[in-house]
Amino acid sequence: MNTKLSRLFSPRSIAVIGGGAWCANVIDQSRRMGFEGEIWPVHPKADEIGGLAVYRRIEDLPSAPDACFVGVNRFVTIEAVRLLSERGAGGAVCFASGFREAAAEDNEGADLQQQLLNAAGDMPILGPNCYGFVNYLDGALLWPDQHGGTRCDRGVAIVTQSSNIAINMTMQKRGVPVAYVVTAGNQAQSGTAHIGEALLDDPRVTALGLHIEGFGDLRAFEALATKARDLGKPIVALKVGRSEQAQAATVSHTASLAGGDAGAGALLSRLGISRVGSIPEFMETLKLLHVVGRLPSNRLASISCSGGEASLAADTAHGRSVTFPPLNDRQKADLRTALGPMVALSNPLDYHTYIWRDTGAMTRAWSAMMDPDIALTMLVVDFPREDRCDPSDWECTIEAAINAKQQTGTNVAVVATMPELLPEGVAERLMAAGVVPLMGLGEALAACEAAVMPTAGGAPPLCLPTETISPELIPEAEAKSRLAWYGLRTPQFRRARSTGEARAAAVDMGFPVVLKGEGIAHKTEAGAVALNLQSGQEVSDRAAAMPTDHFLIEEMVTGVVAELLIGVVKDPAHGFVLTLAAGGTLTELMKDSANILLPATDEMIESALDNLRLARLLNGYRGAPPADRGAILKAIRAVEAYVLANAEGLEEIEINPLLCTATDAVAADALMRRKD
Repeated sequence: MNTKLSRLFSPRSIAVIGGGAWCANVIDQSRRMGFEGEIWPVHPKADEIGGLAVYRRIEDLPSAPDACFVGVNRFVTIEAVRLLSERGAGGAVCFASGFREAAAEDNEGADLQQQLLNAAGDMPILGPNCYGFVNYLDGALLWPDQHGGTRCDRGVAIVTQSSNIAINMTMQKRGVPVAYVVTAGNQAQSGTAHIGEALLDDPRVTALGLHIEGFGDLRAFEALATKARDLGKPIVALKVGRSEQAQAATVSHTASLAGGDAGAGALLSRLGISRVGSIPEFMETLKLLHVVGRLPSNRLASISCSGGEASLAADTAHGRSVTFPPLNDRQKADLRTALGPMVALSNPLDYHTYIWRDTGAMTRAWSAMMDPDIALTMLVVDFPREDRCDPSDWECTIEAAINAKQQTGTNVAVVATMPELLPEGVAERLMAAGVVPLMGLGEALAACEAAVMPTAGGAPPLCLPTETISPELIPEAEAKSRLAWYGLRTPQFRRARSTGEARAAAVDMGFPVVLKGEGIAHKTEAGAVALNLQSGQEVSDRAAAMPTDHFLIEEMVTGVVAELLIGVVKDPAHGFVLTLAAGGTLTELMKDSANILLPATDEMIESALDNLRLARLLNGYRGAPPADRGAILKAIRAVEAYVLANAEGLEEIEINPLLCTATDAVAADALMRRKD
């Protein structure tokens, strides 16, 4: 484990600074966990806490403690942390609140947090405003409240910024073996990524779960992802929150498409970190990753004793990146032998109930369904309530699942359609045998989807966000000229400052032409775009009707196969977000977009283009010629090159539409917001 944090997380001696119920709970919970090291309460007035003799001062402790729970007010916390650091303590949990998280209501908050950092120096601290950690592997904790976990030999590690979320996760009854729970609080010093790196170093940790409110140090997350990839340990994230800056930037379509948490999603995807949408999905994914690791593919099999459950499995998977492939010849032959002629063979499969209670027959049927080409076989079994029913009739399913797993050596899960229909005791038995107990059909399929997410690698370092400034709207002609220097193909154009100049420029350029009003963000909505004009009179008439006296006259691009949007928005939390989307009038109608963080690899860009619904047009639709993919890639790279070379002061770029033809890709319109 990371040397700076290993002493804190695996202590042999702990000091509890302060009195009251919180500090007493730390001592009590340590005893309950079977902590075998020294526990030293510190309080200036009390004689004993939790039955232990009290030291009056930190200076009086017999030696430097490995880990310290600082449960005093924020002002005393700073002094206590300073004294602990001077004594050479291994680290501290800062329980008090009222630091940077309270800056909006208390002007002292941010300054106090800086004082705390100065006091800590090189000594690791968690928080402030956090509960601390529980090490279920070694029975060590600094935790002032109840928790629901138990000791284990190996398991998953969870890091969360929210102490209450952490408590809730420890109370799970899903059979997830939890090795560590660590709360980061304000992340004044030790951030989520740094903590995660330290936990991954423990060979007993099988997977890492992150509950993330905000990323903070992007370079630290890049390092975390690299370590996880090198160690072969998967990470799953539950990311909450929305980017207010991205939502507020409404000048262009790009800002809307890249708004919300699109930047967060692009970052996690780039790092190879799976993302889920709820705590149940989070816990089920961690469980699956603990037992089998990453799934080798998205190919699943489902077998149940009800046609309703088979249909439900298929429908629940609809829209997710998982599939139930048709049965192969070997599966069909073995299933026919095991089930006879009365069962219609399919995947998902309804095997009927006539072999119920026959453990041998159930084992043969379930084993027949399993195949090396299937990433996970789901045995759908719902257990009755133990308080009102007799569950003994379901013992055959547990034995058959374990037998089939042992006989085939494939990945096997027992899945309950509702979480409460798989008892915790059954889950623990299945886990011990290497069978994954998944609680809730929706959660199970979400976990499978997350577990097959490909591990990213080889991406260059992120282009970090620059300081946010008040940008200006660059005139379209100037924006195009700047981007053209980096290789963006733009139409031939002339600028005009009156309707007469516009008419003369059009005649000089040759018809047909496009007329645009300058200085307007949403030109189409403002009536400031006129296409395919064939005469000088048409140019004069349309120019006179526009709400401006500054114009662009451009060549008319013909033979358009598809219109694409290329945009970049600076996200202050995640970097520069490249958005690729259906362009022109389809942008709002289709809501068809993909987001990548810059710089991007060719593989990222190609994958984003292929995942657009517009891809069918780009690839040639119903006999139409395909768009020139090389020209499109060149246009995207030109925008990227400009961003990387001119990131300082840049807020946004949008090319909409990029006119894609069979031989070219031309930026018909360009919007740029920056401060030079």
